[in-house]
Amino acid sequence: MISLKKYLDMAPEDRPSSVEPESNELLSATVESYRSALRAMANSGFRACPAVGSELQQNLASLQNRLSGNVTPELVKETEKQLEEQLQQWGGRTSEYFKAKANEVKELLIVLARTAESVGERDQRYASHFSQFTTRLQTIADLEDLTQVRASLVKGAGELKTYVDQMALDSHQSMAQLRAEVSTYETKLKAAEEMALRDALTGLPNRRNVEERLEWRIAHQQGFCVIMLDLNRFKPVNDTYGHLAGDNLLKQFSQELRSNLRGSDIAGRWGGDEFIVVLDCDLNAAKSQIERMQKWVFGDYTIQLGEGKGNLKVSVDASIGVAQWQPGETIPQLIERADAAMYKDKRMARRQGA
Repeated sequence: MISLKKYLDMAPEDRPSSVEPESNELLSATVESYRSALRAMANSGFRACPAVGSELQQNLASLQNRLSGNVTPELVKETEKQLEEQLQQWGGRTSEYFKAKANEVKELLIVLARTAESVGERDQRYASHFSQFTTRLQTIADLEDLTQVRASLVKGAGELKTYVDQMALDSHQSMAQLRAEVSTYETKLKAAEEMALRDALTGLPNRRNVEERLEWRIAHQQGFCVIMLDLNRFKPVNDTYGHLAGDNLLKQFSQELRSNLRGSDIAGRWGGDEFIVVLDCDLNAAKSQIERMQKWVFGDYTIQLGEGKGNLKVSVDASIGVAQWQPGETIPQLIERADAAMYKDKRMARRQGA
């Protein structure tokens, strides 16, 4: 059988007629195999490096198309030459691409090494671990074999994760302890603030506390009434039986006053034997509340005179003044009106007592 190469080199008129059909079939099969090989090379090149493989695919597809028509020896030789050029160009681009990626990985390793070193400096408990880890990362960055780089990096990443997990655990424990301490201080601070807003003797809101609540109501335009109470004949109790007896009376009166108000109302100690009540209602409802206080809060109290001195029953009432807040009115103006009404009630009580 005549060889394919020799057959292709012959002029068409010199080719033996007896082998023409067989040679044509062999030529077609060979060209198709050549085209399949070009297609396989193009696909393999793309899978090997997609970033630069698409151009190889396009160029080899063009060569495949050129072999789909009338194939001549010159065309085959030209295709072979262009294929060699395309593979060399693809190989060069692929090499440059992987070198660039390797450099990026090395730069990343160096940054990671510096970061690990910085973390180690901040937490001296792990300084030696991170120092060793940093040294290994710098060594990896000097490698040229990407397989070695990858294997070393995987190992280093596992070590780094171990260090970081341990640091996270330690930090979690430290944060839990810190949160517990902060919670304790918050509780103490809240208790201190609560004490600062409470009257030490009676436990009622003090003057500052009441004024803040009045300011809030005024700021939110919530209607309310203020009742001022001044205990009658309290000074003789103090002067005759002592301050302990007077304090005991103030405590009992405060408890009764608070227990006979609604949950939204406020009872506070204004100073000395003066008390203030803030009611979330209008003037008519406030007068009904005053009648309730006079019935249930005023009356007989039994006070302790001290160890070995027994008890004393005293009758307690108070002069009362009430004022309803008017829009635009300030706290001092409101208190002044309630005080004026209270002192008027006190003068009337004195005249009646006389």
